[in-house]
Amino acid sequence: MIRASLVLMLDCLNFIIFDNLYGCRHNLPDGLMRAPDVVIAGKVAVVCGYGDVGKGFVAALKSAGARVVVTEIDPICDLQALMEGIPVLTLEDIVSEADIFVTTTGKKDIIMVHHMKKMKNNAIVCNIGHFNNEIDMHGLETYLGIKRITIKPQTNRWVFPETHTGIIVLDEGRLMNLGCATGHPSFVISCSLTNQVIAQLELWNERVSGTYEKKVYVLPKHLDEKVAALHLGKLGSKLTKLTSEQAAYISGPVEGPYKSGHYRY
Repeated sequence: MIRASLVLMLDCLNFIIFDNLYGCRHNLPDGLMRAPDVVIAGKVAVVCGYGDVGKGFVAALKSAGARVVVTEIDPICDLQALMEGIPVLTLEDIVSEADIFVTTTGKKDIIMVHHMKKMKNNAIVCNIGHFNNEIDMHGLETYLGIKRITIKPQTNRWVFPETHTGIIVLDEGRLMNLGCATGHPSFVISCSLTNQVIAQLELWNERVSGTYEKKVYVLPKHLDEKVAALHLGKLGSKLTKLTSEQAAYISGPVEGPYKSGHYRY
């Protein structure tokens, strides 16, 4: 039973865009370069999942010169990747050829120990998706005869007894952008925390109006726009203003919101 009105930050537009896409685009390659200290350019990188987090990391990898392959279950995300020129395969298709594997799905059991056994020597495996559920760390840790070698904190090489080849797992399969890097940059955090403050103010200001029942909401579009607008000056933006005639033409107010609630940015 919900006892109060709630705003779900994870589904608010600015959080989805800035925290998931731009935040991860910044900090995951940071962690990837800090922990194993390898060059990304020229390597084959597999990104499991092409949602908002996956899209951000794919962009970072491509800009660093990696050859990127995506795995996906959603045909829409699959098609989006293809339209960006990114091959979409199954993990089984590419597991023995890639150098870097990243899980970004928010689901469980994405890279299992039987996948890791087939990987190239010193392939890098890491997660930025859903805690430590995406990489089969239990299967790896309990594999008979497996040998763990600590290269540096949060960077371990696991050597299989049959082949004497190993893989490098970052941050024990947990969120490596936190364990091997420093998380989101301050500007992205500012966007996310401003969302929270604006949501709290909105719920407090409307506490007696009956606007919000004891349900779960997302931030109204005009407040999402306000959060974004508060950050424009820092980046030197000069926002164009609608004229009253233009606003009337699109049947909306001059001050916004400028898009319908279901608009996908």
